[in-house]
Amino acid sequence: EPKMAARMAAARAVRAFAASTPAALGRRAFSTGDPVLKVEQLNGVRTLIYNDPRRLNAWTAKLMHCLRDELTQSAADAEVKAVALTGTDPYYCAGVDLGAMVSKPMWPSALHTLLVAQNTALFAMFLDFPKPLFVGVNGPAIGAAVTSATLGEGVVASEKATFHTPFHALGLVPEGCSSVNFARIMGEQNAQRMLGAEGWKPTAKEAAKAGLVDKAVAHDELRAELQAMAEAWVAAKKPKRLVAAGLLEEYKRVNARESKALADAFLSPSFFEAQAAMATKKGKASRAAMFTAMKLLRPIWGMSLPPK
Repeated sequence: EPKMAARMAAARAVRAFAASTPAALGRRAFSTGDPVLKVEQLNGVRTLIYNDPRRLNAWTAKLMHCLRDELTQSAADAEVKAVALTGTDPYYCAGVDLGAMVSKPMWPSALHTLLVAQNTALFAMFLDFPKPLFVGVNGPAIGAAVTSATLGEGVVASEKATFHTPFHALGLVPEGCSSVNFARIMGEQNAQRMLGAEGWKPTAKEAAKAGLVDKAVAHDELRAELQAMAEAWVAAKKPKRLVAAGLLEEYKRVNARESKALADAFLSPSFFEAQAAMATKKGKASRAAMFTAMKLLRPIWGMSLPPK
């Protein structure tokens, strides 16, 4: 009877994951000769490999939809006991491609609503996934690629990996539950170094010492270490880390709160100012002028935004 109850609970978790936020991330099918997401499986561990090196494995619309489809299939497949994520060299993932979240011009209030839904759904993929989830960071990881990695059961980092969360420099705010999770896993000082004005970008060894990742290894040992970590977790029958710690529901609330704050930040004067400065530095005068105009006109169009 306890086993039957456990199986029923697992089935409910799979159904809930498959049904979660379909409108936000969608279920479009993409055809491609060279898949942006490769799939391998060994000893019950399904490895999903970001495979768009030309775009630094950034989460484009295509890659995000493929990732969601594969996670949904993995959640329902009894042969899959755990999932591991890694990337095709040289990058692990350059984070979210904003074009993946905003595909066409829209009124600011509609854009705000969309950004909240998209960001919430993105990290819900990791929070709600019902099976053990591991990450092998094979190279530079940026933004959401860093924060999402810390929501699973374990992270192995190649000696070529670096971790960068440049939210402050971009005029944005922390996401992926990092406003709470970073301090818990590596202390308040290290969390502020990464999330604040310093913009600390730790190497693999520094990240392991700080507690951001579990282990730093030689580059050619990454995949073997990732596989071993996942297999060991499954063999020990360990529960999901956030579930065992009683933090899952709290982190869902944090994700919702951060998503609202991130949408606010994307439409804030400080974001436009940071983007204009960045464009000017890169010699993109027209782009800089666009962001400057958006900042100057914000008092007018900002009246349509929801209150903070």
